[in-house]
Amino acid sequence: MRSDMIDSILSDLNGTSADIEASGIVSTDGLMMASKLTADMDEDRVGAMSAAMLSLGDRTAKELGRGDLEQVLVKGNNGYVLMIAAGSEAVVTVIAKPHAKLGLIFLDVKRAADSIAQLL
Repeated sequence: MRSDMIDSILSDLNGTSADIEASGIVSTDGLMMASKLTADMDEDRVGAMSAAMLSLGDRTAKELGRGDLEQVLVKGNNGYVLMIAAGSEAVVTVIAKPHAKLGLIFLDVKRAADSIAQLL
């Protein structure tokens, strides 16, 4: 039941914007809890990279006096990777196209993260 609700949230998230290519929920230790990834994306790799970035971002935020980490944004030539905390035990990772409208994606991902946090 809970996994169906999480899958539904991810499906809805991916459907909110044509700019979102993939999404997943990753535990803070790097395990993929649920995902809607494309066929060429490896769940284990996405999970491990998300955990590594979260760890580094969290340490950076704390060391530089920025408080608790809320999000990590990575921009590359081929698009974006956005990670937003979903409670204290998980993160929503979204992979978006290079010309994505980030404002709308941030809003949609934050809403999804809040919903997921309530379920976990």
